[in-house]
Amino acid sequence: MQPDVTMSAVNAFVAPNTPAPRLQPAPARGASRQVREEAAPISVECASGARLLDIEPAWRALVERAHEPNVFMDPALIHIAERQLSRRCITLLAWRGEKLVGLWAFSLSAPALLPVPMMSAPAIPYGYLATPVIDRDDDDGVLEAMLDFVARDPRLPKSIALDPIRLDGPTMQALTAVLHARGSAPFVLTQARRPTLESELDGKQYFEKALSSASRKKLRQHRRRLEEKGTLEHKIWTAPQGQAFEDFLRLEAAGWKGRRGTALLCSATEAAFARGLVAALAERGNALVHALYLNGKPVSMQIVLRAGAAAFTWKTAYDEALQDYSPGMLLLEDYTKAFLADKSIAYVDSCAFDETGFMSAWSERRAIAQVWIDARRGSSLGFQMHCRMQKAFLTLRAVAKEGYLSWRRKWKKR
Repeated sequence: MQPDVTMSAVNAFVAPNTPAPRLQPAPARGASRQVREEAAPISVECASGARLLDIEPAWRALVERAHEPNVFMDPALIHIAERQLSRRCITLLAWRGEKLVGLWAFSLSAPALLPVPMMSAPAIPYGYLATPVIDRDDDDGVLEAMLDFVARDPRLPKSIALDPIRLDGPTMQALTAVLHARGSAPFVLTQARRPTLESELDGKQYFEKALSSASRKKLRQHRRRLEEKGTLEHKIWTAPQGQAFEDFLRLEAAGWKGRRGTALLCSATEAAFARGLVAALAERGNALVHALYLNGKPVSMQIVLRAGAAAFTWKTAYDEALQDYSPGMLLLEDYTKAFLADKSIAYVDSCAFDETGFMSAWSERRAIAQVWIDARRGSSLGFQMHCRMQKAFLTLRAVAKEGYLSWRRKWKKR
């Protein structure tokens, strides 16, 4: 069910020529910060359309100053979602004078079974991180100002869904502190651990530590058996918006995602959005494709997105006819070594939902969670009730899913 927000109301708060309300930040926590805030208070605006493209230089500078860069908050991607998908987005920009100090983008949505309008992050489809991008020196003041903006604007929903946000990161820690100071608290609906690559080791040392000797031996055997079939090559496409990405789309559609109807090529609209996303990032050197080729044919491909010093393994596909040779794991071995050798990368976010897939070969973990927050000051009884109802629904759904999978496993053994 769609939230009860009319398009005229949406246009009213995302129109680029709408005057941005000026909000005073919360009281500073230190004397030095107090002096800076008095000199240049934080202001917040809600941006859309061409305005998002205008702030590109400010966005690049912000990413370099942020604790947690997030490519899924890139303003160019929000603009593409608005234009190509007619997505109703709410992008909050926080400024300290002329300096962009925060960006947090949302779409309008309603949770399952609850006809309650919400602001949901990330705003774009196939986005796997809801963490706002905040200047590391302004995290509490920016978050306070953004929440006040939402709370005071009668056109905006007050409930915010973050799915997922990094639970153990500095941004969530700052957000939790701000909420507590406002008499509220984040409500955690679900939690998981996401594989991450963050190590000072080189590739050889890393896999010696991360994988057992038996697993490493099996990978060497798979690689040797593929090499017996022809020329096996690992290539990195730094301008992937052409043939390389089209090869990826076809490879993905030929596999199980194509059979289930969830591959990007199954929807012309979503395929166009993905092409636009990759092209926009590739123009700035922030998208690339790692690919494993056998006799010139791709057998495994990984789309990688960048935001500052952070990389994101966004989409993967492999040739299922060769699945006995583990082409996905062989490619993971290749691009892991490449990531560890690239000193411009501080860490790599796997974008995985949990640690059950092949990305669990990476040893490092980050806690992620589906979190709801209330932008209003104080604790709302209605908000708490909706949170508990949604948590009960998610718990029942998880139990039902596990029951079905258990039944299917037993049935297959017969």
